[in-house]
Parts: sequence; C-alpha cells; structure tokens
Amino acid sequence: MVVIHVKGSDGDGFLFETTTDTKNEDLIQSLVNLQNLRSRAKVIVDSVRGLAQYGMMKDGTVGGRHAGATVVSSTNDNQNHPVVECQENSKNILVDPTGLRIGNPPEDGRLVQTLLQTAKDLEEYVDKNQVQKRIALTIETLQDKISNVRGAVVMAYPMGLPEYDLVRISLDDESLESTFVANDILDPNTTTLWCAGKEFQRGKAVSDRLGCNEKTKVIAKLQKQGSGPPGREPIVNEQERQAMMAHYFKRQEELKRLAEVDDDDYLNSQWADSKEMKRSLQGLDRIKAPGFRFS
Repeated sequence: MVVIHVKGSDGDGFLFETTTDTKNEDLIQSLVNLQNLRSRAKVIVDSVRGLAQYGMMKDGTVGGRHAGATVVSSTNDNQNHPVVECQENSKNILVDPTGLRIGNPPEDGRLVQTLLQTAKDLEEYVDKNQVQKRIALTIETLQDKISNVRGAVVMAYPMGLPEYDLVRISLDDESLESTFVANDILDPNTTTLWCAGKEFQRGKAVSDRLGCNEKTKVIAKLQKQGSGPPGREPIVNEQERQAMMAHYFKRQEELKRLAEVDDDDYLNSQWADSKEMKRSLQGLDRIKAPGFRFS
C-alpha cells in the first residue's frame, strides 16, 4: 500500500493508504472527505464536552435568562425540530463560564460519562499523534466514531436538541458554515494535491506521479483552488530549532566566563608550579606544616 502523509500548515496531519492504480481524482476525493471529517470531529468533540458539562445551548431569546433554567421539548406542527422553552425547576445547575449553555447537564452520570468517552475516542482517533503511531485513518472508521457520539447524544437527549445547538449542527450539517472550522472545509471538486512541489493531475493515476512501487511513503498537502503549490517547509523543525538555540546560548555563556578569567590565572594551578617535580622527588610534597613552605 502507498502511504500518504497529508500535512497541514499548522503541523496537523494524518496518514492514508491507497494503491498506485488509484485515480488521482478518487484519491483527492477521499483525502478531502477525510480531512473535512476530521475538522467536523473537532467541532463535535468540543461541543459534546460542553453539552455533557453544561447542557444545551441557549437560544437568542433565552440568552438573558440565568443558567438555572431548564429546557423542555415540545412539538411544533410546522417544524420538525424541538421547540425549546425555559423553566426554573432545575436541580443540577452548573453555570457555564462562557454563557453559551443553560447550565443544566444530564442528571444521569452514566450518560455524561458516555458522552465524554465517545468524544474522547473520536478525538484520539483524529489526533495528529496517529502519524507517529503509524495508524492510517479510514473514512468508515471515522464515521463509526461519529455515529457513536450521535448515539450517545440521543441516549442523553431522546427528545432531540434544538436546531441552534452546536452539537446538532456539527452532527447534521456537513457544511459547518456557522462553526469555527468553516474556513477549513475543502471542496473535493476544486482542491488540489501536491507532493514535492508537483501536483497530482486529475485524470491520471497515482502511478503516474509516484511510480509503481506499492511500498512508497510520501508527504503531500491539500491546497484550495487558486492557492498554488504549498510553500516549502523549514529545514529544521521547531524542536530542533529550540535545541540549537539552547546549545548556542550555553556556548555563549561559556565564552563569557572564559573572557572574564585572567590570562595568567593558570599560574596559580599546581601543574604550573616549576618546583613541583623537585619537591615530589625529595618527598616534600606530602609534608604540610603551618607557616612553613618547602622550596
């Protein structure tokens, strides 16, 4: 299998396995879908943790009410989503420091743990450390992780979430236009794939760009339409740069100490004494007496 390490500008990335006879447009489609799912997973993890800790999000009409308000679901004949009303009878109040949520998490602690555990599993699967572990991601597994989160949300809120809640938006809306990752979403029809400064041309196969060796591993980047080839990566990474700076700083401090030392300071050392050998042969080097000096 050909292993493609898709890297981002911020050091993020993931591994994907393909074959040399795969069409480039199919490869780009898979990589873009996987990258978009990873961006979507970030929103899901962040919002589900907020849901488990502080409950549903506030609507614009109830944003002025205090965090002790609870949410009750009712049915509206004209819409398919739950209508949220506010009541003042909560027994489990946690004030959301951001003020975005009502402060009423699920009362069943097991449901809270299920939400947090599924979110953690999803976060670990899309984490960039999977590259170091040499674990390639698949769309099917990632979708299963998201489905597990969706199931946990349904268990905790069987009445459903309001349409303005970020958890519902991240689980149902693939465009994610109203989320913090909206600018990271890629279009599979216009996105380009680059490797070693050259583009994977649509209409050709992976073998036309990488050859027929199935044991190839390359680093590639996805670019939006019109962005051109990605910039070259620095020769040294951040960790190497910090190590070099620490080494040069230590060396500079040593040079400063040497510059402050007197040039004739070595004459006070024992090895610089011209009569040390004579005293050693006469056995006088081991004789010590206060006020006497053997020369």
